[in-house]
Amino acid sequence: MTRAQLGRPIGASGEETRRRIIVATMRCVAEVGYSRATIREIARTAQVTSASLYNYFPNKSELIKAAVAARTDVALPRLRQAAGSPGGVIDRIEAVLDESGRLMREYPDLAAFEWAIRAESAVDSGLAGSTGFQAFKKIIEGIVGEEDYRRGAVEAIYSLIYGLTELAATLPAEDYHAALGSAKRLIRGTLLTRRDCNQRVGSQKSAP
Repeated sequence: MTRAQLGRPIGASGEETRRRIIVATMRCVAEVGYSRATIREIARTAQVTSASLYNYFPNKSELIKAAVAARTDVALPRLRQAAGSPGGVIDRIEAVLDESGRLMREYPDLAAFEWAIRAESAVDSGLAGSTGFQAFKKIIEGIVGEEDYRRGAVEAIYSLIYGLTELAATLPAEDYHAALGSAKRLIRGTLLTRRDCNQRVGSQKSAP
């Protein structure tokens, strides 16, 4: 038996165990923050021993860096593919927003993990930023364009999606997806149309 196999759950491959440790790291950091997430608790969540975890990651810092890299590997290819969808600028931005929503459904700890590591400066700022939010900004630039007169639009859309990620980390899932739907109407320019306003007034009148 090799060193990397020690403490591995029966029937689990090395890669499967490593992935489970990374997922557990995201969950624990999302729940309690970087500084309070312990190796013991991460190992318990991943259903491995602490000794086995150290066979895969020599220390907590390397484990967090691996989780950040995994987050990037999961999200960015899918968002880039969405950005390349057919249609105009608004259609492609909507496709990116829709894909963001699907990612949040599939990986509910992703946003909270992102915010936890940024808030506590748990990893190098370049690693957390350039491979995460900054790479996402490049996706938006690829849709909208990098001309000077469009930079304001890029920043506005980026800020909107940045804010949605914060909401995903702090709000119940249904509230996040409601905000996501409103963001899409905002992009379309229909957030405050007469129809939407009438619906809102009607719902307020019917409320007890």
